[in-house]
Parts: sequence; C-alpha cells; structure tokens
Amino acid sequence: MISHSNPMDAKGHHKLIANLIAQISFGLIAMTICLPSMQEWGQIFQATQAEVQLTFSFYVVTYGGFQLLYGPLSDRYGRKPVLLIGLLLALIGSVCCAVSTNLWMLSMARAVQGAGSAAGMVIGRSMVQDLFRGAERTRVMAYIGMALGLCPPIASIIGGQIHVHLGWQGNFVVMAVLSALLMGATWRGLPVLTQATTHDTHWFDHMMAAYQRLVRERNFVLYVVILAMTTSTFYIFLAGAPIVLSAYGVGPEGVGWYIMCVPITYIAGNFITSHLIHRVGEQRMMVWGQVAALSGLVVLLLLGFSGVNSPLAFTLPLMLLGLGHGFLNPPALAGTVGVVPALAGSAAAVAGLMQQLTGAVGGAWVGWLSHDNAVNLGLLMLGFTVCGLVGQLALHRRVGERA
Repeated sequence: MISHSNPMDAKGHHKLIANLIAQISFGLIAMTICLPSMQEWGQIFQATQAEVQLTFSFYVVTYGGFQLLYGPLSDRYGRKPVLLIGLLLALIGSVCCAVSTNLWMLSMARAVQGAGSAAGMVIGRSMVQDLFRGAERTRVMAYIGMALGLCPPIASIIGGQIHVHLGWQGNFVVMAVLSALLMGATWRGLPVLTQATTHDTHWFDHMMAAYQRLVRERNFVLYVVILAMTTSTFYIFLAGAPIVLSAYGVGPEGVGWYIMCVPITYIAGNFITSHLIHRVGEQRMMVWGQVAALSGLVVLLLLGFSGVNSPLAFTLPLMLLGLGHGFLNPPALAGTVGVVPALAGSAAAVAGLMQQLTGAVGGAWVGWLSHDNAVNLGLLMLGFTVCGLVGQLALHRRVGERA
C-alpha cells in the first residue's frame, strides 16, 4: 500500500496535475521534436530511409523496455528518486544526441534518451493511481490525454523551425534543458510517495512476482492489448507521415501543421470523454472509439485507392482516428492501473512496454514499405486497429458476463 507524507490540498491540486502532465509528456516530446529532421538525416548521414527509421525505433524500444524497471522499482523504493534518475539519464542521452557525428552514434544516443524518458511516463501514470480515485482518476487521465495530444504537433512544429534556423542538433539541446527543468520540478513539486511494506525479498523477485500476478488478470491483458494497438497505430502515423508528406511536397517546416490534424481531434475526444464518462460508461466510450478510428482509416484508404493524393486527403480523414483514440485511451489507461491498485507502477510499466514495443515494430515496418501515397501507411494502420478491435470485443464480452 502506497502512502504520501503530505496530503494534497486544494491549492496545490492544479499545480500537481500540471507537474504530472509535464512528466508524462516529456517522453512523447522527445520522441517527436526531431521528426521533421528525419526527412533530411538520410542525406546528412548518407544513409537509407530504413536506417533513419531505426533512430525512431531505438528510442521507442528503450522507452518501453525501461518502463519494466522503473515501474516495480518505484513501487518498491518510491516514485521520486526513480524519476530523478530517469530524468538524469534523459539529459545525458539528449546531450549525446546533440554531439553525434554519424547515424549509428545518433541511434545509440536516442536509445539512451528513450531509456531515461521512460521514467516520466510510467511513474506519472502510477502517481495518478496513487493520488486520485474512481471517476476522478479517469478524468485526470483524460486531461493528460488532451495534453499528450498537443505534444506531437507542437513539438514537430517547433522542431521543424529549430531545424531550419538552428540545425537539427538544436532540438536535442532543447530536450537537455527541459530534462534539467523537470528534475527541478520533480524535486520541489511532487509529493513523496513511500512504501508501507518492508523489503523482505530481492527487488528482482518482487518485480517478477508482480508481473506474474498481472499476467493472470485477463482484463488487464485485454486493456494492454487495446492500448498497444492504439499506440502502434498512432506511432505508425508519426513515423510515416513525414515520408508521405514529403512525397506530396511538404518540407520539414510544414510537417507539424499537417500532423496537427490528428492530435487536435484526439484532444477533443479526451475532452468529450472527461464529460461523458459518468453517463456513458467506460465500455461504451471505448466502442465509440473503435468505430470512429476504423471509419477514418476506411475513408483514407478509399481516397487513396481512388487516386486522390494530397496532404489534406491524407490527414483530414485521420481526424476521425484521433477522435476515436481520444475516446479509447482514458478508460483503457485507467483500466490498466486499476485492475490491481497495489501494483499500479508495475501495471503502468507493462502497459508502457507493450505500447512502445508494438509502436517500435510498426515504426520499423514503415521504413520497409514504399510511400508514394498514403495507401500502404493506411493499410498498416488498419491492421493494428483491427487487432485492437478484437481485444475490445473480448473485453466487452468479459465485462458483460461479470455484470
């Protein structure tokens, strides 16, 4: 059972939520701020597009994998010290990225950056479970979802401008500075969360026992499947959008403006969810999300197969995808950490790992396909979305049986 030393008062409520949002958002900002630069890394480093895409996949793999460590370690030793270690590692990785002289060095530095950035995502989600209850927790998850929806477009717009005016290295300098600022925000602004139990087992045995318990929870597994497929679909879009937009004549400075179409409706979906969750219920919101996401992809593919190839024909149908993900993610996120509350950190870690691993696979596949238009990217996103729909149907059936 986790407790915090200083109760959260009303005055600090909004500051606390803002701090948690910043910690959780950091990894996605680090992931996407350099997307516009990826259009030119092939030429800069004399590399193929598939090799350039590996810089994205390396980041995503460590971003997910290290959550497996941060989650149970924060359950055992406390949230704050583990988060500070992660942010320090992210700072080191960002500096190494900025001084990289070849693509292999950049890929390795991105892996270090991803390993450190993972702490904010898993520990931030865990602290939402620690500090909020019931529908309020889902509402806070929706607020976090709205903030996360802003990260890709804002980061890619800013990253594109920095790339044009200061060079691609400038984006990593910005992330190093942000890492340092978040370390200060963690130290001064987050409550101290400690364990009420003694450490009578080795940390690794404790970690494995936690994961074994979670795997036996069928509902938890299904929530994770839904989250993983949703995240993979979005990461495929993030990794492939610059390539498709480049084929349509859009350069680094314009990528972020088109990418914005999807996150804007994702924010709207989270906002709607935060207001309707009490009346509609989690399962119905998630069904609406699957329907909206599939509808957007079907429209995209119909336009692509009909030969309608333009930046707007690519991005506008995907506004339905963003809306659907906004309906899906808050209840699914709340579900993962709520199945076994005592293992919230470990649960957030498993969910985060699977999201990032499947996202890395999807991002790597993007580099293996041709993208003269949006069809191949749309088909890839559709495949992952259908897998998520299967998980949703299974979860809906189990919840219905228990009701």
